[in-house]
Amino acid sequence: MDILLQQIINGLVLGSIYALIALGYTMVYGVLGIINFAHGEVLMIGAMVSLSLLRLILSFTNDLPGWLTLLIVLPLTMAVCAGLSYLIERIAYRPLRNAPRLAPLISAIGMSILLQTIAMMIWSRNPMPYPQLLPSAPIEVFGSEATITGKEIVIIVVALVVMCGLLFLVEKTKLGRAMRATAEQTQIAALMGVNPNRIISITFMLGGALAGLAGVMIASNYGNAHFYMGFIPGLKAFTAAVLGGIGNLRGAMLGGLLLGLIESLGAGYIGEFTGGVFGSNYQDIFAFLVLIFVLVLRPTGLLGEKVSDRA
Repeated sequence: MDILLQQIINGLVLGSIYALIALGYTMVYGVLGIINFAHGEVLMIGAMVSLSLLRLILSFTNDLPGWLTLLIVLPLTMAVCAGLSYLIERIAYRPLRNAPRLAPLISAIGMSILLQTIAMMIWSRNPMPYPQLLPSAPIEVFGSEATITGKEIVIIVVALVVMCGLLFLVEKTKLGRAMRATAEQTQIAALMGVNPNRIISITFMLGGALAGLAGVMIASNYGNAHFYMGFIPGLKAFTAAVLGGIGNLRGAMLGGLLLGLIESLGAGYIGEFTGGVFGSNYQDIFAFLVLIFVLVLRPTGLLGEKVSDRA
């Protein structure tokens, strides 16, 4: 029972991060009908930028509480990632908006490789330690052997608050109505006074800000950052978006949490039953097995797809 509880906790932490990244994928797909495969690299840039900002602040003072230092760095990081996503949309996607679907996909892959190369040139190819500013002492859960740390609690709570805030934004605000109208039918939305270019840019920027937040979470959780760190989380988040129903915000959240739990429970129990021969080193296979099964058995995902065909 303790092992099960521990793996559920680990899965919720992983799933919260996957859900945040998957929201970026699903928002862009909902509005444009394309997959932004450079999204994982925006996450990586967020982690690297936050690392540089943290080093800069810590070089001046170590007197600030860790949570306050992160609170200063986080909005700046999210703003940088939002601006980067805006540039990606303007450079890699807007000129190809009316091109065949394969063209934006190739452009996104090229942008992904470009961002990885730029990050490698700026921050080097070697993993760099990430300052541990949040409490990492284990806390017993319900008096069992299962534990959770302060930073893991922060990750789950912040992810939950952000996801709820995004749902409120999309479903209850004027901007959200404009986003839903653009996703439903771009031409008709334009006739009703909506500026589709502006809404699409804002959607990319929101997704980029969420990726920046997820990058800080991943770097804080694992204690390091490197130029290749966005690739696998990006693919897993795409899997989570497909699992929940790409184009559906609630589906992205559900898919992220489920994928985190599947990975954690699968790796934990397989590692136990095989005496450590298989385990955490093989947890990546579960994400892609899930992707295969979903595409074969239910291509629209668990909650279906909320994207209409465009004229």
